[in-house]
Amino acid sequence: MHTSVIDFDTCGQLIHASQDRLYRLAYCYVKNEHDALDIVGEATYKALVSLHTLQRADRFDAWMTSLVIHTALDWLRKNRRLVPTEHEVLDIIPAHEPDLTPEEQMDLYYLLDSLPTEERTYLILHYFEGRSFPEMAEILSMPEAKLKSRFYRILHRLRAHLKEESL
Repeated sequence: MHTSVIDFDTCGQLIHASQDRLYRLAYCYVKNEHDALDIVGEATYKALVSLHTLQRADRFDAWMTSLVIHTALDWLRKNRRLVPTEHEVLDIIPAHEPDLTPEEQMDLYYLLDSLPTEERTYLILHYFEGRSFPEMAEILSMPEAKLKSRFYRILHRLRAHLKEESL
């Protein structure tokens, strides 16, 4: 068994410090307050159990984010998807988009929700979480060039879709 680079107390403190962000991330996937809390709790448990596998302390945030994403994806595979209320949708739209009307926010949400889960993950990490491409590549365990290529392909398709709808 490996010795952890972070002890349990430090792990707990780091998780506590980022719990709101982790909750919002889980909520982006499951769109239900209680399920998002359960996912964060389960990801926290997984982090504590597998803490000895973390090789670098500076990767804790990316590692924990990855655990939450994978736990949320597992939840989606096992459970039916719920349709959120308008109030719930408006709570998860990025705060840095204040110019959007509530109707535009709903349109953005439903457009994102129509994407396959993997594609939605790229957009959530970048726009909702504010992650850089190197951070996203680390979280998703993929080369940065491949991630950028997929990301920009998704944006191109979304722009084309929005352009079609505005005609």
